[in-house]
Amino acid sequence: MTATIPTMPSPPTGQSGRRRVDREELSTRLLGSAAKKSYDPVVDIDWDAPIPDGLYGLSPEWSTLYGTPMWDSLTEDQRITLTIHEYCSISGVGIFFECLLMQLVLRDIYGDDPAQPHVQWVLTEIADECRHSVMFARTAETFGAPSYQPPASILRLGKAFVKRFDGPAAYAAILVAEEILDIFQRDLMKDGRVQPLTRATSQIHVVEEARHMRFAREEIARRTPELSSWQLRRHRTAVASVAAIVADNLVQPAVYASVGLDPKAAKAAARSNAHYGDKLRDASSGLVDFLRDVGLVGGPSELLWRRARLV
Repeated sequence: MTATIPTMPSPPTGQSGRRRVDREELSTRLLGSAAKKSYDPVVDIDWDAPIPDGLYGLSPEWSTLYGTPMWDSLTEDQRITLTIHEYCSISGVGIFFECLLMQLVLRDIYGDDPAQPHVQWVLTEIADECRHSVMFARTAETFGAPSYQPPASILRLGKAFVKRFDGPAAYAAILVAEEILDIFQRDLMKDGRVQPLTRATSQIHVVEEARHMRFAREEIARRTPELSSWQLRRHRTAVASVAAIVADNLVQPAVYASVGLDPKAAKAAARSNAHYGDKLRDASSGLVDFLRDVGLVGGPSELLWRRARLV
């Protein structure tokens, strides 16, 4: 049986000059893309393959300590171990963010007509995120690393955010977490110095998150103009806070103990590492430009973006 999709009127142009995309039309396209190109990491990754010696867990230039005296003091084996644990920390924190994001989008479509393409797309996105979380958990297990997670205080903040925010702030939070990881993983997936497991998980995440980010961008562009001045300030602060938490929690201090470094001293070195700060700014530049264009970056909350080294 062939379904007939009705012709949609041309969407209006938003305040920023961007052509608004019809929500259901976009969702239909994303559903078609997911049907053609999706993964099941449990079967698409060879989890029994040996872990090669001499390959990094992530590109060394993406290590939080790269270019610092601490990095210079490490042996090559220690650098490899450090980058493996850094990638596992990023994966573990990724699970935390994906669990939050799933709650945000599920709350957003709760009660909507499930026959609508946007509801079916969100359910498809949630299924993707479930598989990604299992993939990241198995990655750490395969590398023999702990299941790194943010501290309890950040876990509590995450729960509070899910209860208090929806709309533009919710989708911008999704975008912040995913776009920074996207740029990072695009580097890893094509770097021959990096472990095959890292490259495989990065490729899967990049391909599938591209669809998630497209939907999030359009939801932000569609909903932000509807905010009042007070609401806009509130959403700006929420998004900036999420951005700062993302940037500061990707690599947990316990990672540095894997190579005998003092976690507090190493975390301080990472925070003051100009090279890593430049990598974060480069990775978030497109995201910040987009959020600034729609009005979600600006005003006093921009200080949080600067302190997080994202602008």
